[in-house]
Amino acid sequence: MSINFISELEPQQFQLNQSLLRARLARLLRLLKQEGRTVSVVFLDDKEMARYNQTYRHKEGPTNVLSFPAEVADELGDILISVDTAWREAVEKQIPLHQHLTWLLIHGLLHLLGYDHELSEEQAERMQDKEAELYQAVQHIHSGGRTMPQLAINVDHIATIREARGGAEPDPVLAAGICELAGARGIVVHLREDRRHIQERDVRILRQTVKTRLNLEMAAVKEIVAIALEVKPDLVTLVPEKRQELTTEGGLDIIANEKKLRKTVSKLTEAGIPVSLFIDPDLEQVKAAADIGAAYVELHTGRYADAKDHEEQEQEFLLIEQAAEAAYAAKLRINAGHGLNYLNVGRVAGLSMIEELSIGHAVIARAAFVGLDQAVREMQNCIDLAE
Repeated sequence: MSINFISELEPQQFQLNQSLLRARLARLLRLLKQEGRTVSVVFLDDKEMARYNQTYRHKEGPTNVLSFPAEVADELGDILISVDTAWREAVEKQIPLHQHLTWLLIHGLLHLLGYDHELSEEQAERMQDKEAELYQAVQHIHSGGRTMPQLAINVDHIATIREARGGAEPDPVLAAGICELAGARGIVVHLREDRRHIQERDVRILRQTVKTRLNLEMAAVKEIVAIALEVKPDLVTLVPEKRQELTTEGGLDIIANEKKLRKTVSKLTEAGIPVSLFIDPDLEQVKAAADIGAAYVELHTGRYADAKDHEEQEQEFLLIEQAAEAAYAAKLRINAGHGLNYLNVGRVAGLSMIEELSIGHAVIARAAFVGLDQAVREMQNCIDLAE
């Protein structure tokens, strides 16, 4: 099997996850029993697609996909996709770009194999049924050979136990070291305005001792921003914060707080500190995050984690998947977290565009029974086994 991808797009136009599309196309070829044949996929803009339409079909304007069967036995042929048109159609359908590109690959492949919806209503229905069957089989196929998301451990709840007695133990700094030795690739702490758990002393020592990556969660308030600028964590994640909440209850409303957040993002970025925005999996919030200059988004997985039944969980997972693809297309890096545990983490870990999962409560709760080292290793194993 040989899959050739050719992009004639300008680099700044679209950020396509070619490894994801390649994995899905390889699966399609196996399902269609065409794994021994070569197929080439060319990604074009509307202008170039219109030229092909005029030359070969004598039609004006672009179309979303064209197929050109090969005349050589071991080659299937070429599939041409206008990403400009695909993007507009995906927006209209309110689906992620890569999902729509997957459907166009299926449509183009079936044309190469002789399916033709223009011949008759019967042929059109046959082709539509086959498209639906194939799409269902590959829409959750992820990038072959990809690296699983890194595990970052939030040690806030170690500090919560310490503050309950007002003493010095257990120490979140020591806990962070154990987590790193167990395989965690990042440490997360939330320095809240009310200092209910993590203290400034913790953040300053962690900055000196963390060997992987220190992610400082914080509200966009002057006092905490000043601390971040002094300490210089590896990443700042801006989160909403309310005094009465037990834990962060939802994502930032970037649109409603655009001016304040833009200023904070700019100040931290200018100081060399990358900024992530903790947001609900909402396409408008993703766009707003890119517009104000964030480097990352962290997708809030709380509603997925708290879903009361399978149908609700599926709907919430779809929103996370859509937001991840939209963020990727907007050239944002993507983390995720909140409410993830040993039972539900696998599906989120399987999303090919997510780089890091921030998990705290589930690991600290498990540590009460098996120890922190073992709890971290068990969570890492759940991520490693994700499909």
